[in-house]
Amino acid sequence: MKISRITTVAALGAIAALGLTGCAANESGTPNDSGSTGEPSLSGNLVGGGASSQEVAIAAWTKQFQTANDAVTVDYDPAGSGTGRESFAAGAFSFVGSDRAFKQDEISSTEFGACAADSDIIEIPAYISPIAVIFNLEGIDSLNLDAATLAGIFTGDVSQWNDPAIAALNEGVELPVTAINPVHRADKSGTTGNFTDYLAAAAGDVWTHGSVEEWPIQAGESAQGTSGVVQAVESGVGTIGYADASRAGELGTVSVQVGDDFVPYSPEAAAAIVEHSPLDEGRTAGDLAINLDRTSTEAGVYPIVLVSYLIGCEEYADPAQATLVKEFFSTVISAEGQSAAADAAGSAPISDSIRQSAQSAIDLIVTE
Repeated sequence: MKISRITTVAALGAIAALGLTGCAANESGTPNDSGSTGEPSLSGNLVGGGASSQEVAIAAWTKQFQTANDAVTVDYDPAGSGTGRESFAAGAFSFVGSDRAFKQDEISSTEFGACAADSDIIEIPAYISPIAVIFNLEGIDSLNLDAATLAGIFTGDVSQWNDPAIAALNEGVELPVTAINPVHRADKSGTTGNFTDYLAAAAGDVWTHGSVEEWPIQAGESAQGTSGVVQAVESGVGTIGYADASRAGELGTVSVQVGDDFVPYSPEAAAAIVEHSPLDEGRTAGDLAINLDRTSTEAGVYPIVLVSYLIGCEEYADPAQATLVKEFFSTVISAEGQSAAADAAGSAPISDSIRQSAQSAIDLIVTE
């Protein structure tokens, strides 16, 4: 399969911000020391897309990968997880970033265009980040909220910032008599899927709309993409929304009730909930979908977490793409790659045990 180059202003802008320039052929044949599998320097064009949450991390990984393989270009279109999965299935992308794994019934009913016939897919947890609940209230930087109150806010049942349900959790905070304006994603989004998954698991009697990637109700304001949600919260009055924590900036943020404590978001707390959650059962050896325990009461865990995956084929229709994907994925999960993403995006590096499992999955990619 010959995949045409897709140029995305947002993705290339992020890469440029990290100092990436055009790629020239590498004449030296220097071994790859980026943390990947050690093959000689590569050439070609690798096209992927999907989760906007991974955009900054992808730029950091791309810089690392292209430094070791300067005859390779990597183009990533941060169009959203849903669009990314659809484009991967259609064969437009060789890999996809997604804020959720493919569901098992989706895998069984989909022919993936970039993959060879009858190939399984691999799904590796590559980017772990808390989803911050962000708000804009003058003079207030943080609030405590439990799952039921959060669910009530986003359904519109809790509509004033001085509502007794909020006040009871924030003794001593002078809450304004201001209407709450909840902001949600307008597009199909893995961030929405993870946020509603938390609401459904932890406050199912209030949030009765399930775990969904498309916002299911009319309450509140909609905005396109992560940037749109952040901008709407920043520019509004009494606004509240949800976004990858790397984009929270100077906005107020919520500490979420876990057991008897209120836990602020942090990379460490996000990593902790992943460590306390099992793999989803019934999947192939290369499919490392995690079944997150959103109702955990373990100390120090933050349950509104996004585990974003990189997804590819075990066997590609185009063997050249297999080699590029295998090397790029290996760079991503390396200790150096995870550290680069943490520095650039504030994500939580995957654990050594997840790295070992992920490398085993990557090793399944057929390159000969």
